[in-house]
Amino acid sequence: MSTPIANSTNRMAWLLDDLALDGVRFAVLLSEDGLRVAHSGEITTDDAERFAAAACGLRSLGKVLGEFCGGLANTVRQNMTEYDEGMVLITAAGAGTLLGVATTPDVDLALVAHRMNELAARVGHELGASPRHRSSNQEYAL
Repeated sequence: MSTPIANSTNRMAWLLDDLALDGVRFAVLLSEDGLRVAHSGEITTDDAERFAAAACGLRSLGKVLGEFCGGLANTVRQNMTEYDEGMVLITAAGAGTLLGVATTPDVDLALVAHRMNELAARVGHELGASPRHRSSNQEYAL
């Protein structure tokens, strides 16, 4: 059974309030490795976690395809995928953090992209997830 968005694991959902626009179905803040940080809109926690994992995969594909737009060091700024019934946009929101939004087909795309970039700039430094590193004295068990 899915959990409603009001549960205690979604305490940072207020950060996504600026994305409550006409045509935005929901927004998900996620770590670059696909873990949900927060979500807003009409989505359950379970579906927000699935979206985060899928968005991470799409972002990884975008990184690979970047080589065809200028070289291996080419970074992904934003992923945008259009479907018959809406769009999915993903943008960086700080070190190791991404912001994903799902829309309806009649959304004001320029406004949504603008708000996403504003939000990413405003909270990116606060929400940036540090990369995970193995300490030098830690051993891998096989």
